Amino acid sequence: MTMTAFPYYEDGALEALNAQATVLLNLFAGHGYGRAEPAVLQPASIFLDRSGEEIRRRTFTLTDPSGRELALRPDLTIPICRQAVMDGASFPARISYNGLVFRHQPGEPHRPTQFFQAGVELLGLEDRARGDSEILTIAIAALRAAGLTDFSLRIGDLALFNALVDALDLPAGWRGRLKRHFWRPGYVESLLYWLGHGDGATRLPKSRAEIESLLDAQGDAPPAGRSRQDIINRALERAAEAASLKLDTRVADAIAQMLDISGPADIALAKIMALLQTAGINLDPQLAALEARLKTLAGLGIAPSQVQFTAHFGRNMEYYTGFVFEFWARDKEGAVQIAGGGRYDNMMEMLGAKRPVSAIGCAIRTERVLAARLQTEKAGVA
Repeated sequence: MTMTAFPYYEDGALEALNAQATVLLNLFAGHGYGRAEPAVLQPASIFLDRSGEEIRRRTFTLTDPSGRELALRPDLTIPICRQAVMDGASFPARISYNGLVFRHQPGEPHRPTQFFQAGVELLGLEDRARGDSEILTIAIAALRAAGLTDFSLRIGDLALFNALVDALDLPAGWRGRLKRHFWRPGYVESLLYWLGHGDGATRLPKSRAEIESLLDAQGDAPPAGRSRQDIINRALERAAEAASLKLDTRVADAIAQMLDISGPADIALAKIMALLQTAGINLDPQLAALEARLKTLAGLGIAPSQVQFTAHFGRNMEYYTGFVFEFWARDKEGAVQIAGGGRYDNMMEMLGAKRPVSAIGCAIRTERVLAARLQTEKAGVA
């Protein structure tokens, strides 16, 4: 370890981090969260198969002498959930942690490749509104207990988008495709456009000759497990299916417009309600949940001006299924994300749970919190 890899560890900062960790863990314990410490080395597959591209490309992997592919944990949420499944935990389970995680920083060699992460995971509480409120309350209390009061909040909700997609008159495969590609900028919007306006199918190859010509031009070997004939047959099926698809233009355009909404949360909510009403779409349960979260934040002293809602926001983690959030502050380098989390209701089943288990959590970048606190103190804000 070198001091340049850990810029916040200078001048007693390590001691300050330890003191801050004690404060946070005591606060978590006061809310009923028991501490866990998953192994640093984890099976690589649990991260590579379940995280977004942002985490996959930053995960350190290695092979042990027996040939198993392992990874240095790039976060603690997935290992916490895996351990709960393996231990046969009873639910609801409230789990806290504080430990090192490891992430490659491509193109930024000056950034640390390991850092401390503290947080909480709430598993198996079926009252999702209560769970959302509990995690938000703990996250804000933790930042304040660490001495940081000057921060803003960005929120989103994949459940809004997923509910819209589920209401579409589309085959299940196409609805799944839209959900899977939520994180690809512009992809969902372009797909919705041609599904609604009918010009997308004309861009797909319709004949065997066209498809073979495209494959020849690419010059690459077929993906593992798929023959050239498999690829051709699937392409022909997709072209035929696409030609028969046609969404209500009003609905397709409304979804695309909703994904463009971003701004102060109360204003964004009003825009979403107006848009859905114009398009004749009912998402009352999802909108009521969003209103409840804003009410919780207001009760915690978070002004509407501190909360930014962005519809096309998923935190670059493909395991999220609903409400997501990030806290931001400023250190000496500028704006920095200090904490984040959200709902990931499918994770436990993907890791082997025998039944669905609701889940939501929050992770705090403790070194960034310390740096932001020191910056506000220096600027006389605290």
